Amino acid sequence: MKRYEEYAAEIAERIESGELLAGDRLPSVRVASAGRGISPSTVFEAYYLLEARGLIEARPRSGYFVNARRPRAQAEPEPTLPREQTLEVEVSDLVFQVLGLARQRDIVPLGSAFPSPALFPLDKLSRSLAGAMRRLDPWRTVEDLSPGSEELRRRIALRYLAAGSSVEATEIVVTNGAMEALNLCLETVTRPGDVVAIESPTFYAALQALERLGLRAVEVATHPRTGVDLASLASVLDRHPVKACWFMTNFQNPLGSLMPDAHKRELVELLARPEVQLAVDIVLDQRNAAPAAARQGLRRPGPGAALHCSSFSKSLAPGYRVGWVAAGRHAEGVARRKLMSSLAAAIPSQEGLAEYLRHGGYDRHLRQLRQALAQHQAVALRGIAKHFPPGTRTTRPEGGYFLWVELPGGVDALQVHRLALSHNIGVAPGHLFSADHRYANFLRLNCGHPDDRRTDAALRTLGQIVRSLAETKGRQAA
Repeated sequence: MKRYEEYAAEIAERIESGELLAGDRLPSVRVASAGRGISPSTVFEAYYLLEARGLIEARPRSGYFVNARRPRAQAEPEPTLPREQTLEVEVSDLVFQVLGLARQRDIVPLGSAFPSPALFPLDKLSRSLAGAMRRLDPWRTVEDLSPGSEELRRRIALRYLAAGSSVEATEIVVTNGAMEALNLCLETVTRPGDVVAIESPTFYAALQALERLGLRAVEVATHPRTGVDLASLASVLDRHPVKACWFMTNFQNPLGSLMPDAHKRELVELLARPEVQLAVDIVLDQRNAAPAAARQGLRRPGPGAALHCSSFSKSLAPGYRVGWVAAGRHAEGVARRKLMSSLAAAIPSQEGLAEYLRHGGYDRHLRQLRQALAQHQAVALRGIAKHFPPGTRTTRPEGGYFLWVELPGGVDALQVHRLALSHNIGVAPGHLFSADHRYANFLRLNCGHPDDRRTDAALRTLGQIVRSLAETKGRQAA
């Protein structure tokens, strides 16, 4: 357990025991840091975690207080139990149908895959972009092809180093977002018809990548808090000729699960098979530049390897579409496929991000982003607890901006999606997150829009829709 988790657990225990009462003020960050001999950032992390759990609240210019409006305790979804069989993937039609209807600005974006653009320092990025382009050697617009801007790759490598990873800039390939990174990795280590192990549930874009490349999926069980079930993965590896695994170890989409470091080490050991590659995708990596699995696996001996995919799209620069792969010894193969598919990522975006990273401020932005997302997650959890009917189950992630909600009474999430759209509310039905559409009574809700004042009213409306459908189901069953 990390130091911030230990401090958070101690405060949570005092709240649950009644030692700390509703409205009590917590020690200031400065006082707690000095008194416990920990850094201010550690105290902030502990308070963000407690805030995400709805146990405390931040009051502007006043500090942190025990939350007087703590939501009623809600059960979390049970660990998943997918069928351990290979499946053909056909999800794109449903994804385009569902999500294509919810892109308008007047739709409350609870079904969006992106946090609010208002959370990002777009004005500072614009200045960095303008400054970088003024100094850019014109020849670099035709010279900086794949693997990408040397300066940006060096800045990314420095962030790996700060997190305890030894990743060379030469091992990094800049891509058009994390999804191109994932596609290039899969193209490099698989062939059509190969089997890829994925989490259940998993991000629908990963399913689309498998569909596009003609790959078969085998789903691995997950826990809503800790992610991949290693026993299930071991069983899958024994039963099927798995050529690659694609996992999100930090704040998985849609669960929001965070794999403990000990599990990441076990994951690398479990995949110490020359025929299996590991692709790890971090959509909003708020703590480390690379998960333990990628840090150890990038240099695994033999043909097997870990490839770490990430991007700035959901943590800093939406719309810039700059991602990367830390591909280890697969870097040359990934770079060649990048050249053959899209040649290179946009030079202005790369140079603007390198300039921003050069002058600092990214970590300060991430701290502010974490705080905003944690606060709004607590707001969303309170709204769900207040408005949704009994029997609703909800994850309580320690980071990210998604909630995975299990609806009671066999309520059909696609029906909820259609009715919600009639009220200008977008949701992501669970059907999208599995190769066999098994999560028919689940929703993924985006709580990454703290600037959207329509959220509480939208949750109230959603709760009414779910309650009405559950009551109708109950009457039909009777």
